[in-house]
Amino acid sequence: MLEKLFKLKEHDTNVKREIMAGLTTFLTMAYILAVNPNILAASGMNPNAIFMATAIASAIATFIMAFLANYPIGLSAGLGLNAYFAYTVCLGELANEPDPWRIALTAVFVEGIIFILLSFFKFREQIINSIPQNLKFGISAGIGLFIAFIGMQNARIIVANDATVVGLGSFTDLDMVLALVGLVIIAALVHYNIKGGVLIGIIVTWVIGMILQAAGIYVPAEGTSLFPSFAGGYDFGAISQTAFKLNFSWAASHIIQFLAITFSFLYVDLFDTVGTVVGVADKANLLDKDGNLPRVGQVFLADAVGTTAGALLGTSTITSFVESSAGVAAGGRTGLTALTTGVMFLVSIVLSPIFLAIPSFATAPALIYVGMLMLMSITKVKFDGDIADSVGAYLAVVMMPLAYSIATGIMFAVIAWVVLKVVSKKAKDVSPVMWIVFVLFVLRIAALVANFQ
Repeated sequence: MLEKLFKLKEHDTNVKREIMAGLTTFLTMAYILAVNPNILAASGMNPNAIFMATAIASAIATFIMAFLANYPIGLSAGLGLNAYFAYTVCLGELANEPDPWRIALTAVFVEGIIFILLSFFKFREQIINSIPQNLKFGISAGIGLFIAFIGMQNARIIVANDATVVGLGSFTDLDMVLALVGLVIIAALVHYNIKGGVLIGIIVTWVIGMILQAAGIYVPAEGTSLFPSFAGGYDFGAISQTAFKLNFSWAASHIIQFLAITFSFLYVDLFDTVGTVVGVADKANLLDKDGNLPRVGQVFLADAVGTTAGALLGTSTITSFVESSAGVAAGGRTGLTALTTGVMFLVSIVLSPIFLAIPSFATAPALIYVGMLMLMSITKVKFDGDIADSVGAYLAVVMMPLAYSIATGIMFAVIAWVVLKVVSKKAKDVSPVMWIVFVLFVLRIAALVANFQ
């Protein structure tokens, strides 16, 4: 049956190898189950509900990837997109609205529906092909810096400073010290090719913290503990606090602002998914002779359905994970690898007290390290070529962390690129798609100006 479903012999693999690869992929991805509730809880959502929504939506999307696309790719809540959800949208643009997370979930839901339609009509690939390469690389690098900045804030490595806006935290703060130790641990594990190095690094850092707490050296915040509690079991009904809580009435009465938020989710998700899928497929030798990915529509459909299901359940955008390359390196070549990963996401639900007890100082190193992986795209940016490409990519990189907004970085990059193309008399290089993107961001600026008046 497995041979018929996944064509194992055709891809020169076997059941044992695929299952081990799936476990490897899950180990490298599982940190998101600790990180996502930590990030989204800042928006006012219930951490238990976020955990379950993340696990279920990840399983759904990964199962679709397994059975429909037959690729060894795992999906879950995307880093960067969850940060935009919590910090930029809920704590920023919608800070004065009641339950801003309900509005953000509505935007994610609409984004997912749009992507489902685009997947059916094959428009998504056309959109991606219209985006300048330099901007893609610059946006990816900018998101990396933004994620790292958030991780450093969560661990108090970087703190507020009245004189310089931000500054270095105190080495007397054990959260900062433990986070730095955790970063070294993760880096060392990855260097020695230890499978699940990011997750192991989180756990080891957490265990060190528990040892220090038991010794009376580390004192967690009042009312909290680093030790997980299984007392009373897990509240499986917690998901009812976020599931199907969309707010379409606000969206209808604030249509321009809502579309701008939705478009920002949509735009970032485009880069995240396409870059990851092509990169993993290339590593697994799944691209055809022209460098294209067969069944790419099914790949995007898995992402789109996962995002839609995740929004209905109560989590941010679901996207393909670059950590899937670890499973590919372990021999994964088919959807059986993805199926194994999806099953593990469901199994993780019963272990939620463990994941939810993991503190910020333990998850922050994962954010900082993954931020570095995304920042590596900066090496692909061509700064000595077309001025529009150079400035657009540069603004994407610097504006995301400095303005504390992924959407703002993208907005500056796109607007600068189009304007400089016109100024340098290369307007013919601007595709219809980029003109549409440009107009939408101009409308977003207009909406922001109107909010300040």
